[in-house]
Amino acid sequence: MKHVLTEAIYYSMASGLALIVDVGLLWLLVESLGWHYLAAATLSFLAGTAVVYVLSIGFIFRFRRIADRRLEFGAFAGIGVLGLATNLAVLKIAVDLMGAHYMVGKLCSVFFTFALNFGLRRLLLFTSPTRTRNTVATLGMPE
Repeated sequence: MKHVLTEAIYYSMASGLALIVDVGLLWLLVESLGWHYLAAATLSFLAGTAVVYVLSIGFIFRFRRIADRRLEFGAFAGIGVLGLATNLAVLKIAVDLMGAHYMVGKLCSVFFTFALNFGLRRLLLFTSPTRTRNTVATLGMPE
């Protein structure tokens, strides 16, 4: 469990850097270039995903389940698509239904996307099958 906490802390730090890239690019695209907030949020989220991928494989997770880096990145990005969908849904609800500023919506989406992305990426990409089985068995869940 200590190992998971350490990875979560490092992943949080990497996500913080990715968030700076994401929010900075979002602001630049909307405020300076006049993009629609959802289009800008898509591109900025993808840029943040690239940052967190590089940091995840380089510094955070010790075990990598998929040996082929192209497949690994595809899976990482696929999970990111779920995060992107969550991000865009929260933004749309915040801005269009609740009348919030797009940056307020972005900040609200951070909590949902972080939990989803960290949990799925760690479980599916950066945990050994043995550790996953042991964790599931410890929780008393069927494999």
